[in-house]
Formats: sequence, C-alpha cells, structure tokens
Amino acid sequence: MKLIQQIEMVCQRRHYSPKTTQAYVRWVREYLQFHRNQAGRWRHPREMGTTELEAFLNHLARNRRVAGSTQNQALNAIVFLYKQVLELPEGHLGKFNAERAKRPKVMPTVLGKDEVAVLLEKLASASGLYGLMAKLQYGAGLRRSEIVGMRVMDVDLSRRMLMVRHGKGAKDRTSVLPMALIEPLKQQIADVRKMWKRDEARGAGAVVLPDAVLNKSPGAAMKFGWRFLFPGRSLVKRPDGQGMCRMHCNASAYDRAISQAADRVAIAKKVTSHTLRHSFATHLLEAGYDIRTIQELLGHEELSTTMIYTHVAATGPVGVRSPLDMV
Repeated sequence: MKLIQQIEMVCQRRHYSPKTTQAYVRWVREYLQFHRNQAGRWRHPREMGTTELEAFLNHLARNRRVAGSTQNQALNAIVFLYKQVLELPEGHLGKFNAERAKRPKVMPTVLGKDEVAVLLEKLASASGLYGLMAKLQYGAGLRRSEIVGMRVMDVDLSRRMLMVRHGKGAKDRTSVLPMALIEPLKQQIADVRKMWKRDEARGAGAVVLPDAVLNKSPGAAMKFGWRFLFPGRSLVKRPDGQGMCRMHCNASAYDRAISQAADRVAIAKKVTSHTLRHSFATHLLEAGYDIRTIQELLGHEELSTTMIYTHVAATGPVGVRSPLDMV
C-alpha cells in the first residue's frame, strides 16, 4: 500500500476530520519533496529521522516564514507519520532543537452591533439561504464548518437549542437558538423536506452519513433528520461512487458572500464568516455574560482561548475612558 493511502487509512481509523487528513497528507508530501530536493532522490521516511525533521522545520521558519501554528501542524503531521503510520519506536525521532516560528498574538476582528445588523440585512436581501446561515452563525456562535454541516435533527425548535455534533476536537456541544430564527428555520426545514421528496423521486434520496453512523445504522441515510439543514443547489456524485446525492452548501461560496456583502455596505474591516463568531463572543461578554458560559457555547477546550475576547470587548481594556476625553 502506498504511503499516502496508509496515512489516509490510519486517519480514517482514528476518526480524524477530512480537513485534518488533507493537512497531514499535504505536510508529509512537502516533507518528502523537501528532502528529495536536498538529496536529489526520493527517500523513504524510514531512512530519515531527527536531523531531517529539524532541517524541515527550520526551512519552514526561516525560508517559508510560516506562522507558529502552521509549523506546529507540520510537526504534528510528521510525528503522526512516524508514530501512528510507520509505527516506529518512540526513540526514532529523539530530541530535536528546531528553530520555532514566532506565534504572534493576533486580535480577532469584531463588528459593532450596528455593523452586524447592516451586514445581515444585506446578506438576507442578496441571498435568503446565506442570510439565514449568517444570522444563525452569529446568533449561536458557530464555526463555518459547524453551520455548513448542520443537519435537520440538530435543530430543537421546541427547546430553542442547537446541537453541534462532532465539532472541533470531535466534541459535541449545545448552543443557543435565537428566538428570532424560530419561524425562518421552520420554513427552511419545510423547504428541505420538499427538496428531499424531489430527490427521492430521482433516486437520490439517501444522504451521506458520518462513518460511525453508517457502520451502526446504514438505514439512517433515508431518514429526514439526517438531511443537511442548508443543502447544496444541485445533486453531486456520492463519495463512494454509488449514484448521486445532495451534500451541504458550498462553504467557500458562503464565506465569499459574506465578504462581498461587507464590501457593499462599506465595512472597512476584513470580514469573513468567522468574524460573526468573534462578534457573538464579544457582544455576549459586553452584555455581562460569564466568560465560562461563553467558553462552553464556543466549544473552547481552554479558557485562555476565550479570554482573547476580553481584549477587544468594550468592557475590557478598550472600555477604559481615555484621558483625552477627561480634559
């Protein structure tokens, strides 16, 4: 079996997300390509070790000037290759003293409440689907992957609750469902049901399931609750090649719609879908909600990750009254 196929198989067995798998494969390829260029021939990872890993990490820091998080991801991918895929002894890599890329402290971009209102209104007028997605993302503090991959069964209208399944770190959590979106979501679910009936008539009624669900309950593919809440516009080939299906809407197109809407309403900030999540957290903090509650809603493992919003909230350092205003 080829090395790349081995990596993909081990990632799948360990239930890594598709993005993590893609990232690990990419870094292993870059690692091998880097040392091929240095030696002039392909070398199997078994022939390389601590020295080669240090050289690659130094190259990323000095020549590529990657961010600290990017270098860490590359390191994790190579260590995963040696430990989990090749199953080499613990001491194969040994200790290494690679130059570490700097990890700059970057403040999140946050919109004011008036800017959020204008942006959401513009999105709603340009695209009803993306407008509803943006409102739900801001109203519940979701990541882009979480809003795009949400299923009908994840929306509990009666309890005003959202279930975020298999979020970052493969963890489930709940978040708040805004009252203002109850009726729009009822209509969206009704529209998804109509679309499902049309797809069934065309022989494409089975939805793609997560591997864990597919193995335990393959019949769930025909159940309405597993439909994507925000489906794509057209049918596509199934990942397994067995016919057609309807996946979720395009994540990049959604992000692009948000950026374009921000430009049209003249918001002079770099706005992406993640800006809505940042704004959700900051506005809750400004409203006096406990930082631990916000941490749970966002799904942050470490409180320190959530604490970044105290630096941009109007109740934090920027909420201090300037001495110029006291003159």
